[in-house]
Amino acid sequence: MDVKLEKAIESDAITIFDLQVSEFVPLLNKYKDYNTNPANETIDKIVNRINNPSGGFYKIIADNILVGAICIYWQEESRFWISPMFILHNYQGQGIAQKAINLIENMFSNAKSWELATILEEERTCYLYEKMGFTKTGVEKTLNDSTTLVYYKKIS
Repeated sequence: MDVKLEKAIESDAITIFDLQVSEFVPLLNKYKDYNTNPANETIDKIVNRINNPSGGFYKIIADNILVGAICIYWQEESRFWISPMFILHNYQGQGIAQKAINLIENMFSNAKSWELATILEEERTCYLYEKMGFTKTGVEKTLNDSTTLVYYKKIS
């Protein structure tokens, strides 16, 4: 499967917003993490991420089909953060997320570290990041009785 990244522009905001909401609503319903779940973000947040001078949103395209997106930004010149990243449900489990992470890391080869946070209870997601070389930082944030954010870091 041919996977590529394409930098999103403002006219992509509605499409990315719709995909993001559709992919994160099941997690929102499951974990009730209303303050942190990307399904509760506004279109303005997507536009701001697209136009962020210290990062951007990238469309994930597999075999010429838009299948997800990855947002990155740098907190310092060489310290990068991934949030959010999502792959459409029908395309999960095909190695697309791994390829997208590899592509973004190659695109920003000046990064000394990559960081992200995800839901601890989502074992498949945690497994993906650990498989990609991310390690838990030891920082966890309890969101509610059923949801904990776990923080990961990967040194390049």
